[in-house]
Amino acid sequence: MAHGHTVDDYLEAIYFLAFPVGEYGPVAKAKPAVAARVAELLGVSRASAGEMVKRLEADGLIERGPHKELEFTATGRAAAERTIRRHRLIERLLTDFMGYTPAESHDQAELLSDTFTDEMIERMADRLGQPERCPHGWPIDPAREQRESRELVAIADLAAGEEGTIVRVAEHDGALLHWCYDHGLEPGATVEVESVDTDSDQIVVLVAHQERALNAKTAEGLFVRRTAKALG
Repeated sequence: MAHGHTVDDYLEAIYFLAFPVGEYGPVAKAKPAVAARVAELLGVSRASAGEMVKRLEADGLIERGPHKELEFTATGRAAAERTIRRHRLIERLLTDFMGYTPAESHDQAELLSDTFTDEMIERMADRLGQPERCPHGWPIDPAREQRESRELVAIADLAAGEEGTIVRVAEHDGALLHWCYDHGLEPGATVEVESVDTDSDQIVVLVAHQERALNAKTAEGLFVRRTAKALG
């Protein structure tokens, strides 16, 4: 561990950056996974992130690309995908059987990540009925997630007047999760962008007949599928 974050936390963060939602879409703005971006995502100093990145390199999980970007080795990608699947199944256990809310399940799942063996995770998946998604809308199967990501955009990429259905809520920020669920911004909700203020980086959306003002961080962490209205 480094400053409260485990290897698994870093693998998840690098994965999130390496496979961004909308990477292949018309408004793709893929940002390379670099140590500074990982530090920002996890809320740690660049020095702390740099220390862990060196450890991951030494362990053969990541390597540096031509522009210093972080790239998974085959071993590292498999470890990241296994970690993500485990985390999302534990979240479903917490919500489906233990009464935790979707917003609570993320932080609790992080605490339990090392508790279960691989065999226990597979039994868990069977007992849960092989669920397709975690409580925040992310496919349990990373391969399905990567395919589906091509169809989605962040609310930040919508223009005024466009509409979309929320499919996923970013999981890396517990405070963001709680705020979104408290304000009806959850998977399945339909949102319409009423206005975009580029000067203040604020987007006002309409959800369940209520106006919600989103800052850039929130708008970039809510992923939607454009509806027919937006396409028309």
